[in-house]
Amino acid sequence: MAEKLPDYMVPSAVMVLDQLPLTVNGKLDRRALPTPDHTAGTVSRGPRTPAEEILCGLFAEVLGLTDVGAEDNFFDLGGHSLLATRLIARIRTAFGVELGVRTLFEAPTVAGLAQQVGGAGAARTALVPAQRPETIPLSFAQARLWFLHRLEGPSPTYNMPVTLRLTGHVDIPALEAALADVVARHESLRTVFPEVDGVPQQRVLPVREARPQLTVTPVDASELDAALAAAVRHTFDLETDIPLWAQLLRISAEEHALVLVVHHIASDGWSLRPLLGDVSTAYRERCAGRQPGWAELPVQYADYTLWQRNLLGDIEDPSSQIAAQVEYWKQTLAGLPDRIALPTDRPYPPIASYEGDTTSFAWPADLHTRLEELARQSGTSLFMVIHAALAALLSRMGGGEDIAVGSPIAGRTDQALDDLVGFFVNTLALRTDTSGDPTFRQLLHPVRERSLDAYAHQDVPFEHLVETLNPVRSLAHQPLIQVMLAWQNADHADLEFHGLVTDVLPIDTGTARMDLLFSLVEARASHGVSGVVEFRSDIFDRSTVASLVDRLERLLDTVATDPDRRIGTIDLLEPAERQRLLVEWNTTPDPDTRPEAVSIPELFARQVQRVPDATAVVFADRTLTYTELDTASNQLARLLIAEGIGPERIVALALPKSADMIVAILAVLKTG
Repeated sequence: MAEKLPDYMVPSAVMVLDQLPLTVNGKLDRRALPTPDHTAGTVSRGPRTPAEEILCGLFAEVLGLTDVGAEDNFFDLGGHSLLATRLIARIRTAFGVELGVRTLFEAPTVAGLAQQVGGAGAARTALVPAQRPETIPLSFAQARLWFLHRLEGPSPTYNMPVTLRLTGHVDIPALEAALADVVARHESLRTVFPEVDGVPQQRVLPVREARPQLTVTPVDASELDAALAAAVRHTFDLETDIPLWAQLLRISAEEHALVLVVHHIASDGWSLRPLLGDVSTAYRERCAGRQPGWAELPVQYADYTLWQRNLLGDIEDPSSQIAAQVEYWKQTLAGLPDRIALPTDRPYPPIASYEGDTTSFAWPADLHTRLEELARQSGTSLFMVIHAALAALLSRMGGGEDIAVGSPIAGRTDQALDDLVGFFVNTLALRTDTSGDPTFRQLLHPVRERSLDAYAHQDVPFEHLVETLNPVRSLAHQPLIQVMLAWQNADHADLEFHGLVTDVLPIDTGTARMDLLFSLVEARASHGVSGVVEFRSDIFDRSTVASLVDRLERLLDTVATDPDRRIGTIDLLEPAERQRLLVEWNTTPDPDTRPEAVSIPELFARQVQRVPDATAVVFADRTLTYTELDTASNQLARLLIAEGIGPERIVALALPKSADMIVAILAVLKTG
């Protein structure tokens, strides 16, 4: 089949079934079909060259599979942009060459990628432990958070909380020792950020000075939710406090809730896997009376900071990497509107409170399957499909035709960073032009190209980009982007707390960093998509955000079936809204019961008689009284009548918003 058909028509897996599952109507029941298992069964041909053999191993390692064939497609096997970045980092280490994520999208098989590796250029400088200067600067991402911390003061806005329910006997001394072990292992968790001569710096505290305190607090089961909500809003003084805080809520002798709060300046979403994994490992070892025997980390966060600044170079040097990438972003984001016109429930306050709330959602497996197929046919990823749909939705909801959506990217572009706790994530500003009412398939192409170009220029920290582009600043909203779309596909930690039963408790800090943050997760087991929308509660009501999510699902459901539909023709109305518009608001009373009809000119004439000198129209610096409006509309009505205008004739008005528009409307009505 691969020899005769285009890539998107070649199956990625073959399953033999006794019979096809059918619905009660005798049609194929797609939801009952089993999910293809790429970890078992046959694979495509084996590797024929040393490069293909190495790449097969790297594909399998990154994807968590046992076997990968030379003709297998990375994205068909479950790959996505985050895993693509990880694969590129491993290829860089294994082959000593530099490839971009775009290359993997264009050559997604082992065989195709092996050809690209052969012609690639030399890899950039690898990340290794650095010679530490006396003063260690902040990374670009840290610098932005430090500035916000100084501007706003200590707040929970940038907290990253994790809460675990622990069932069983908790060895509190062992847990305290385990937390100390993890802080000793990861320098980022024992780093403070003092300001010296007006410049912030990283100061890594000695292990003996950075032992975290585990606060044990008794709490009644009925008060647990309130206690958790208070705990995750702990605030840090970044100049003196290590960025990790822990509290153990004791519900009973056999029930506890462990709260870990890390400030974002020291961690990101990817970091939660190594953080929780290391806490779990250290606790098991301490319960057994041993110190953790883990291998030393290849690098620390300070090494990354120095490597980042050395790699990107000086912005003033036109030959530096950062200068070239900044130039790309300058051209890409030139003329971007200051803010998307979102359908908020309230005007923006002068200063954003960043108080927030969340609403959750889930999309069915059938929709997930159809969206994956659309991504495969269009040579995009599932993230790109949903990003295009979100841009189309925001445009339809009044956001304009120039939609910028932020997307977090892991930023761990070197294999040495895989197991390190730190703040590596970057934000990409993905701009979408929805003008011309394109079909959804047509919209996917520029979304794909912009995304791949952004991945190739991902090293410029968003914070640095804001400083360079210098958009109009406002305390009411974030600069450049106000809407984020996050694809949460980071690995989860394997938690094994020495016999304890662990369960992650859902919790949020009651804050929102963006106007809207859509956070999506693929549920591979049930083959669906679930997610949470975090929103600013000072401008949005929960019902409005829930309605946006419903419209997004409706739009996705339409384009998954008909991607050649123009985005302006997609029905976004909810059934209740359609009923309200077409029935409830359009009810015509019985002619025998309704009051006597009075025309608008008659009503207007009565108003002129009542208040002739009252103000009728105000536009800009022009004001008309009812007498003046009556006189002007009469003059225009006579002119129209002289031109043959009267009952059953149609008059087209091509006027801008103005006082004259009101005069013209009234004049046409007066002609009958």
